[in-house]
Amino acid sequence: MANSLVRSGNPVLRSDPFTKEIGEPATDVMTIEGGVNKTIILLLIVVGFATLSWYHIENLLFNNYLHMFLIVLSMLGFIVALLTIFMKKLSPWTAPVYSAIQGLFLGIVSMLFEKSFPGIVLQAVGLTFGILFSLLLAYKSGLIKATENFKLGVAAATGGIFVVYLCNFILRFFGIGIPFIHEGGIWGILFSLFVVVIAALNLVIDFDFIEKGAEYGAPKYMEWYAAFGLMVTLIWLYLEILRLLAKTRRR
Repeated sequence: MANSLVRSGNPVLRSDPFTKEIGEPATDVMTIEGGVNKTIILLLIVVGFATLSWYHIENLLFNNYLHMFLIVLSMLGFIVALLTIFMKKLSPWTAPVYSAIQGLFLGIVSMLFEKSFPGIVLQAVGLTFGILFSLLLAYKSGLIKATENFKLGVAAATGGIFVVYLCNFILRFFGIGIPFIHEGGIWGILFSLFVVVIAALNLVIDFDFIEKGAEYGAPKYMEWYAAFGLMVTLIWLYLEILRLLAKTRRR
């Protein structure tokens, strides 16, 4: 039964993480309400630390060090994310830490985008939450279902995007970049729009993950892990929407 659980496009939720945990004895089990509550907690942490970095980091660091600080935050966030993925029982502690790190990162990135394109952050936030609640409504009403084919398609598209970004990251060390990732031309906008769509579809799989976890009686700590996975998708979606809006502003 456990082997039929979620096969997700979200890298955090990809490898049927409930399979091992369900076989373990648990005195308390995961619930949908618990997953939602944990998600709200992590979201508040992200917003709180983003606000902190937006208003105070620039006063504490010279502008020349902001990008270096972003790199450090990215590395720390990646390490904590890996720790959470491979040691799920630690998620009640690592998920809030990850959210705090990402909050600091998002605050700085948002501030930099806002300086270049006034008003863009409010638009990106509005679109992110608009997409979140629209897809949640569509999922709960049955308009969108996380079937196996749906999950496989989203997983394949997500993996392809990851490969493109990884190649771009490596090529930049040699002074080469993949043009449509950063440029504001028609192909750049279409690529960003595609990525936004795939990131948004990952939300449907995240909703299904929480629902299936509650249905199969996963241990209580998996609420934190499920909330962590949803936050990964939301943060990715927000950043991609920022990138898309910035490209349209450049035209």
